[in-house]
Amino acid sequence: MPTVHVNDVDLYYEEAGDPRGPVVLLVMGLATQLIAWPDPLIAALVDAGYRVVRYDNRDVGLSTRLDGTPALHPLWVLGASRLRMPFPLAYTLRDMAADAVALLDALGVERAHVVGASMGGMIAQHIAAGWRERVESLTTIMSSSGAPGLPPPSPALMRRLVMRWPATPSRDEAVAATIATLALISHPEAARDVEALALQATRAVDRGHYPVGGRRQLAAIIADTGRPVLLTHIVAPTLVIHGAVDPLIPLGHGEDLARRIEGAKLLIVQAMAHDLAPAALPEVTSGLLDHLAGSAPATGSPISARAVR
Repeated sequence: MPTVHVNDVDLYYEEAGDPRGPVVLLVMGLATQLIAWPDPLIAALVDAGYRVVRYDNRDVGLSTRLDGTPALHPLWVLGASRLRMPFPLAYTLRDMAADAVALLDALGVERAHVVGASMGGMIAQHIAAGWRERVESLTTIMSSSGAPGLPPPSPALMRRLVMRWPATPSRDEAVAATIATLALISHPEAARDVEALALQATRAVDRGHYPVGGRRQLAAIIADTGRPVLLTHIVAPTLVIHGAVDPLIPLGHGEDLARRIEGAKLLIVQAMAHDLAPAALPEVTSGLLDHLAGSAPATGSPISARAVR
């Protein structure tokens, strides 16, 4: 099993493509494993000549689980944050960014195109701001600056984020809960096989179900209030990709993020919620490949793809 030991954790990672090609580092989101990156996206990057590195963040999948460290209920963390009360953290998003950079070190990679989805986009922001010499380009997908006043998740998703779950759910309970969450964040479309969400949920649960790690990651997100200032330090060419109908991190987050990063481009994908669904994937892939190659702005209508100053 390919792992590296960095920053007192073991990170599971996988590679694909030409080992001599430019590196694309894929950073996944909250409580989500590396298998969530769609195979067609990986294949397109490999076909374009890239060396693709993806990994499980700490506390998820096959990487180290931080058992015994603080894992507060989200409601408690949200309340403490709103009252500006300190609360214990197992780690920060910057710690998770340092993991990613240490992984690149272990693989002998000096510079990489960094692509992050959701929380992974937040981690990628830290990498691009804190390790500027290591980042060839930055792409964030369905992510946020974390600035105050941005639109909240849908009420249904907010309720789900703060629900109390069984301490030790059965496999069937875990699969059912994962399907329900995926159904809330995903874009409904005929292009997706009717069993796709069930297969995705089952695969994730069987590979590495660990919801308590998600609590610690969510606490790190809530505590990370300084990113709006951090974004002013990003100098890498940046593409912000966001779904027009994202119920978890609404479109306003992507628009705000692109405004805050100097010279960033914004690609709005109409048929995209908070997942990389089949109907959205061609436009996401095309936009990403154009950005990585340093070519013209991502293709699309003047409304769905535009430069943001």
